[in-house]
Amino acid sequence: MIRKCFKPDEIDLSRSTRRRVFTASLVIVITGIAVLLMADLLWRTGFTAWKVVFLLLFVVLFANIAFGFAQALLGFYYRMKGGDFCRITRSIDWDTEEDLPLASTAIVMPICNEEVGRVFEGIRSVYDSLKATGLIEPFEFFVLSDSGEVNKWIEEEATWVAMGKQLDAQGKLFYRKRRVNINRKSGNLSDFCRRWGRRYRYMIVLDADSIMSGESLVKMVQMMERNPGVGIIQTVPRLVNGRTLFARMQQFSSRLYGPLFQMGLNYWQQGEGNYWGHNAIIRLAPFIEHCALPDLPGNEPFGGKILSHDYVEAALMRKGGWSVWLAYDLEGSYEEGPPNLIEFAKRDRRWSQGNLQHSWLLAASGLKLVSRVHLFLGALAYVVSPLWLLFLMATTAMVYNFESMGLSFIVTDSSMEMVRMDAAAQSAFLLGMTLFLLFFPKILCLLDLVRKPGEVARFGGWFRLLCSVVLENLASIFIAPVLMLFHSKFVLFTIFGKGVRWTAQKRGGEDGVHWREACLTHLGHTMTGLLWGTAAYWISPVFFYWMSPVLLGMVFSIPLSYLLGKFGLGEKARCSGFFMTPEESDRPEELSSLEKNLEKRQASLRLRLRPELADDYGLMQAVLDPYVNAVHVSLIREKGGSRIDLNNPLQILRERLLSKGPDALSSKEKRSLLMDADSMIWLHNHLWSRPSRMLSQWWQSAISHYNSLSVAPQTALFH
Repeated sequence: MIRKCFKPDEIDLSRSTRRRVFTASLVIVITGIAVLLMADLLWRTGFTAWKVVFLLLFVVLFANIAFGFAQALLGFYYRMKGGDFCRITRSIDWDTEEDLPLASTAIVMPICNEEVGRVFEGIRSVYDSLKATGLIEPFEFFVLSDSGEVNKWIEEEATWVAMGKQLDAQGKLFYRKRRVNINRKSGNLSDFCRRWGRRYRYMIVLDADSIMSGESLVKMVQMMERNPGVGIIQTVPRLVNGRTLFARMQQFSSRLYGPLFQMGLNYWQQGEGNYWGHNAIIRLAPFIEHCALPDLPGNEPFGGKILSHDYVEAALMRKGGWSVWLAYDLEGSYEEGPPNLIEFAKRDRRWSQGNLQHSWLLAASGLKLVSRVHLFLGALAYVVSPLWLLFLMATTAMVYNFESMGLSFIVTDSSMEMVRMDAAAQSAFLLGMTLFLLFFPKILCLLDLVRKPGEVARFGGWFRLLCSVVLENLASIFIAPVLMLFHSKFVLFTIFGKGVRWTAQKRGGEDGVHWREACLTHLGHTMTGLLWGTAAYWISPVFFYWMSPVLLGMVFSIPLSYLLGKFGLGEKARCSGFFMTPEESDRPEELSSLEKNLEKRQASLRLRLRPELADDYGLMQAVLDPYVNAVHVSLIREKGGSRIDLNNPLQILRERLLSKGPDALSSKEKRSLLMDADSMIWLHNHLWSRPSRMLSQWWQSAISHYNSLSVAPQTALFH
C-alpha cells in the first residue's frame, strides 16, 4: 500500500481558514466566559473608573492565556491522533523515498565577538555529521564575522585556517570579516546574499551556538526541493548543554512542554508560519528579491534600522507569494540558552525593542493577515508584562479605595440568571479557571508521556520527572514577577526613546552570577517588592497574602538569580537526575562530538599568557607570528595589492606601536593598523629586524614569551 504524502503547495486554503477560525473561536469562547463572569462580579459591587481599567486589562491578559491554552489543547488532540497530517515533514515518505535530490546550499553562521572555540568546534561537529551522511558535496560553510574585539578577530582568522586543514575543508569552509558592520546581523546576511547568494539555491542560517545534525540538514534541502513553492522552513531548536540550574530548567521545560504547543502552533499557521532567525533553511532567489529590509520612519528605538529582522523577512516572503513552514517534528536541531536570569533579560532587552518596532508594520500594505498576527503577537509578548503590572496596580488601587472608606461590601444579585453562585464562589471560580488554563497544558504534556514509557525513562523516570516539574513550576512562579518588571522597564525605555546596544550574548563562564552583579541588577526589584508588600499589608493583610506569590519573587530576586545562575547547583541537579532531557539521557552524536572537541581544546591550551600581554594578545600574534601575520594580511589585502609608502599617515602609528607599545594607541588606532595590509607587513618585518633597544619593553617581553613556547604559537593560542 502506497503511503499518501502531504502536498504543501496544493494546500486547501479553506482548510487553513477553518483551522484559524476554530482556534480563534476557542479563544473567544474561553475568554468570553471569563470576561462575562468578571464583568458580572464587578457589577455586583458597583462600577468605578478603576474597575473599568481593571476589566479592560483583564480581557487582554486572559485572552493571552486562553490562546496558549488553545494551542496546547489542539496539540494534545493531534498527538493523540498520531500527529497532524498537514505538516511539512509529511511531504516526503522517508521510508520509501531514499534517492531524493539535493542542491547547492550555503550554511552560514553570522558571529560577533563570540567565544571562538565554541563557534568553530560547533562547525566541526556539524561538518563531521554532514560528512558522515555521504552527501556533503552540495554544502559549503561560511563564517561571517562582525567581531570588533581585536583578540576575537585575530583568533577567528587563525582558527579558521587551522580548522580548514584539520577537516580537509579547503574550498568548503570560508571566512569573511566585514570592514563596516552595517545593520548588525541582518546586514551581515544581506552582504553575503549580495556577494555570493546567486551561487546557491538555499541558505541555512545558524547562530553561534547552533548545532544541526547532517541528517536534518539533508532533509531540509530535500523538503525544499520537493516543494518548490516553499520559501522558508523553520525548525524548532532544542535547548541543550545547560550547565546552570536556570539553563537546565529552561531546557527541561521547553523539551517537555514544547512539542504540544509547537504542534498547536503549526495547526493554525500552516504555510504562513514565522522565521526565528536561525536553524532554518531559506530559498535564496525569492529571499534576495523580496526580503530587503526597509528603514522604518523616524529614529531608533522605534524607527531606523529594523532590529528583529526575522519576523519581517517571513512576512515579506509571504507577501511575495512563498510559503513559510514550521518543521516542528524534525529531529537534530539544537541551540544553547542563556546561562542565567540576567543574561536572559539582556537578550529580551534586544528582542523587546525589535518586536516593538514591528508596530510600524502592522498596517503596511501588501502583508498577509497571518503575517500581521505574527507581528502583533511578537510585540504583545513584551507588552503583556506592563499590562500585567498595570493590572496589579489597578487591583491595589481598587482594594485601597474600598478599604479607605471603611465600608462593607453590599453585594447585589448577579446580572445573569444562569449564574447561581454568590460573589465569593464566583471569585473562586474565576481564580480556578485562570489556574486551570495556566497549568492544565503542563498536565496534558505529562499525560502525553503516559503513552511513551521509553520517553519517560529519558526524562529520568517518573519520580525525577514529577519532582522536576514541581520544582520548575515553583521557580517559574517566583521568576515571573521579576521578568514582568524587566520587560516593563524595557518597554518603557523603548517608548521614551532609549535604544539598545547590541552586544554578544554571554553563553557561559566558570563562575556564574556574582553577588555584586545580582545585587546591582535586582536591587530595584527587591525594593519594589518590599515597598509594595508594606503598602499591601497596610491596606489589608488579606490582600497582602493574596499578593504574596508576586511579592516574594521580587523580594528574593537577588538570591534567586544568584543561586539559579551557579554552575555547581546545575551540576548537582544533573548528577541527581533532575531536569533531565532526552538529549542528555541519549546523547546525540553531534553534541557528544562537540563536548569532546571542546574538552580537547581546553586541554591543549597549555599556554598561559603573561598578564601584561593578555589585553593585546591578538595584535601581538598578528604582528609577531609569521603564520598569523600571513593569514591576516591575505584576508585584508585588497585585490591587486599595494606597495609600501613611507609617507602613509599610518606610519606615525606604526612607529609609535613598536617604540612605545600597544598602550600608546587607542582601540580605533589599533584597528586602523590591523585593517591595513601594508602596515601589518611593515610591522612584522621591522619587529623582527630591529634591535631590542629600539623596541618597547612590551614587545621585548612578547618576543621572549614567543620564543619560549615549546609548540607552534598559533596552535597553543588558538586550539
